[in-house]
Amino acid sequence: MQQIQLYIEGQRVDMFKDESITITQSIKNVKDIDKIFTSFSKTFSLPASKINNKIFKHYYNFDIVGGFDARIRKPSKIELNSSSFTDGLIKLEGVDLKDNKPHTYKVTFFGNTVTLKDILGDDKLSGLTSLTSLNKTYDATNVKASLQLNPYTNDIIVPLITHTQRLTFDTAANNQTVGNIGYHNGHNQGVLYTDLKYAIRLHSIIEAIETKYPYISFSNDFFNNTNQSYYGLFMWLHRKKGDVQNRSNLNEKLLTGFPNGSDSGTNSIMFNNALSLSYVPEPNELTNPLGYTALFIKTTTSNTNLYRVSIRRDGVEVANSGDITTGQQFTTSVNLNDIQKDSSYTVYIESNFSLTFSAIDFQVFRYIPNQSIPIKTYSTGSYGYTTSLEFDITQQIPDIKVIDFLSGLFRMFNLIAYIERNETEITVKTLDDFYANPTSASPYDITKYVDVSKSQVNIALPYRKINLRHEDTETFLAAKHTQLFGETWGEAQFDFGEKLDGGIYNVKTPFSQMKYERLIDSDTSLVTTAQWGWSVDDNQEPHLGKPLLFYPIKITGGNTITFLNTPTNITALSSYIVPSNSVSLDSSVSSYNMNFNAEQNEWGSLENPADTGFTNSLFEAYYKNYITSVFNPSNRITKVSAYLPLKILLNYTLADRFIIGGHSYKINSITTNLGTGKSELELLNDL
Repeated sequence: MQQIQLYIEGQRVDMFKDESITITQSIKNVKDIDKIFTSFSKTFSLPASKINNKIFKHYYNFDIVGGFDARIRKPSKIELNSSSFTDGLIKLEGVDLKDNKPHTYKVTFFGNTVTLKDILGDDKLSGLTSLTSLNKTYDATNVKASLQLNPYTNDIIVPLITHTQRLTFDTAANNQTVGNIGYHNGHNQGVLYTDLKYAIRLHSIIEAIETKYPYISFSNDFFNNTNQSYYGLFMWLHRKKGDVQNRSNLNEKLLTGFPNGSDSGTNSIMFNNALSLSYVPEPNELTNPLGYTALFIKTTTSNTNLYRVSIRRDGVEVANSGDITTGQQFTTSVNLNDIQKDSSYTVYIESNFSLTFSAIDFQVFRYIPNQSIPIKTYSTGSYGYTTSLEFDITQQIPDIKVIDFLSGLFRMFNLIAYIERNETEITVKTLDDFYANPTSASPYDITKYVDVSKSQVNIALPYRKINLRHEDTETFLAAKHTQLFGETWGEAQFDFGEKLDGGIYNVKTPFSQMKYERLIDSDTSLVTTAQWGWSVDDNQEPHLGKPLLFYPIKITGGNTITFLNTPTNITALSSYIVPSNSVSLDSSVSSYNMNFNAEQNEWGSLENPADTGFTNSLFEAYYKNYITSVFNPSNRITKVSAYLPLKILLNYTLADRFIIGGHSYKINSITTNLGTGKSELELLNDL
């Protein structure tokens, strides 16, 4: 019998002598191919001892103010015979009472990877306020410049994707059709800057997640700038159909110029013009009604033109001054439950007039019962507001939860996430890389520890067919592809040509995938270097859809296109960014692409219809090894029981192999009783 030590927030917990903990671990399960798993336990009991009552703050007594918050999982650690086994989180499920006195606390243990969902909750990408440092002015000059940037060295660019206007290419002298981007000297035709929108590199979003949530830090195994399949991806900043529009329908700007700083009295931090608050209860708040925090905005100006001031929490307005013309002060209270989250408060000025302020103060007021009132002021000093339209990324980024965005990336590239023993960084790898890097002690020969009295060998394949696709393929050309060919653009379907038993499993990302068009010059019938995307549906109406991911490719010295600064002011461009579903337009440079199926490349199909070089689809590059092994008729799930010694329990990883009777197995799942050391193993023969 092994000794189990459990710690909650660094405090050792009393345990029943005969109580054990059963932990289940799995990194990828053939029954749920697209899910990321984490270790978890069955609910177990802890005695209501003096120590445990103190740790759980007498949870059974709901009259205690500021007691234990069972809504939040607490950091915990499990040791076996005083040696570290795993870190994770403890969730208090409830308390059993006998004779109206506390008897047992019911708790469940979860592995650390589950903290992603706990930390992120329902937060959206629009709450990543650090992205505002990448904001751009939205005008012809900036859009034109961003259309010509190098995507490899710039995180904000403009691709040749229109939200409404159809583009054509005709250099004929008599064709001045709206949307015709073929350059002809003196013709006011082309793509108007207001038909285009900015796009952001996905890696910038990952970095913004790490900035907002200090508890989240991803490894660079996959998220790195040399992995062009990932690093080359951008997201089109398309939050609403049609033209770029701000939340208030007025010109508005994020208020900048606040000095970075912090204040312990108000528990506030100002960083990059975003105010973060934390709630640390004072001793007398445990017995008195809770205090509160308020935010004040004070403007000082001799201005006489109308303007508004808006306070926003994670991009959502929580207070607005309404129309004002002179210096004003207004306030909003902040719910303490919100302060417990990773929320950021920003200030916006809304006006169609240029304004000058001698000062704008952002004040934090912290009321604590029966104590002095700390106030912290963050001031911009003098501030000038201009009416140019600011493209605020937090307002223009697609409406998607952070956790759904991350889950989509994980499904797209078949990624797994886990936290190493005694580490805090979240390791992110492709499944192939994970299995290719077992520990140095692997494989473990566990033959002599296996209970040979009974075992099972079962079919491993739970499905007859697997579908992999992006959720939104409803833009005009992608929808037309489905109608013409009877198959969804980019979707992969796998049954290996066999009529098998089982259900259908769908792996679907929450993203949009366009089919792009490489334009032909109608005047010369020659293929041009202009490729574009059209964000409309099959009725040619503006389409919102899901977040659009793509690879931007810069064309240099290509066919000249016409850019419209205004409807009557043109610029000829021979360098511009085209959207692509592949990392490169040349398969000899890179064959990687974001189709699940090996589709014919839009760029090369006009010049070389037989081009089959873009072979590294998402399925081929990231799913094939795992799925083909699952469908292999030789594959089995072997179920055995084994009494694994501590030297294995404390050191193995789910990437390791177990040897039984000379045969090598991968771990599908393992459930271990930490007290007895008995493990129930589901193993896949290592094909």
